[in-house]
Amino acid sequence: MAIKVFISKDKKQFKGNMHCHSTVSDGRLTPEELKAAYKAQGYQVLAITDHCFPCPHNDLTDDEFLLLTGYEAYIRPNKKAKSDRFLPEVHLSLFARDKDNDKYICYNKIYCKYYKGDPSIFNRVGSEEPREYTMEYINEFIKTATDNGYLVSYNHPTWSMEDPDNILKLKGWHSLEMDNTNSYLINSLEHNEMLYDKLLRNGVRVGCHAGDDNHNKQPFGHPLCDSFGSFTMFVADELNYESVFGAFEKGDYYSSTGPQILSLSIEDGKTVRVETSDADRIIMFNNTRKTKIALDENGGTVNCAEFELHEKSDYFRITVIDKQGKRACSRGYFRDEF
Repeated sequence: MAIKVFISKDKKQFKGNMHCHSTVSDGRLTPEELKAAYKAQGYQVLAITDHCFPCPHNDLTDDEFLLLTGYEAYIRPNKKAKSDRFLPEVHLSLFARDKDNDKYICYNKIYCKYYKGDPSIFNRVGSEEPREYTMEYINEFIKTATDNGYLVSYNHPTWSMEDPDNILKLKGWHSLEMDNTNSYLINSLEHNEMLYDKLLRNGVRVGCHAGDDNHNKQPFGHPLCDSFGSFTMFVADELNYESVFGAFEKGDYYSSTGPQILSLSIEDGKTVRVETSDADRIIMFNNTRKTKIALDENGGTVNCAEFELHEKSDYFRITVIDKQGKRACSRGYFRDEF
């Protein structure tokens, strides 16, 4: 009997917001205010990903709260980088393996509109030619970022209106933003499981995470407040940069808007077992049109499930839905991993 454990009860789980904007770009709260707010809500991890502005916030890390280093880059069809709500665009978050990494990938002045100072302060690497809205350029941008110590995520694909077939052409990226609170408040659609399954069915091995993309234009408690809605759970040994970022790099994390996946394993390559927080249903997806579902036929909650994976299935993933309709989604696990 061979058991492969993907999420173990023996490891800690740390709650993090992987997409956040501060007064460094177009957010309304300072980095210090963001840390205080998220720490008060039970988070342990925060990545402040201001627009086109690499800015480590290591001074805010303490024994109970970790800041991850990163920033958000974007590429638009408009030659002057102007937004057009009728056209697609690409937004990528760059997460740094080294907490002190402040490299600015492919600097371009027109994309750096929130910084009014001397651009010579930036640690600039890569081409500084005008950004091109082509898959070739975007792939080169991703390669430059990864070569310079970043893991790249694809942000809010529904909001971005990108053709899924174009996303399939991207190479070298790390994770899809499954949920984005700010975008969901805008479009009521920003939950990206259909796209994620298309990627997995086509052999694109990326994880799935979630973040608020909060700008905090509305106060906490307001129906349109964009904080505390979508988060990433890191399955790691300790709350430090090496352990948490290592979990992100290895795929030991999952996205959620509420539920928790407590354990996940597979026995002999066919029997999937999962334990969760209180759920309305637990679902196993794979590369067929038929899912497998565990629920209480009397309308109660479930906390565990066991599924048999078809021998022809290339991968599986788990979704947990609670009574409020909130979801947690594991990444896809492929056969050569178990």
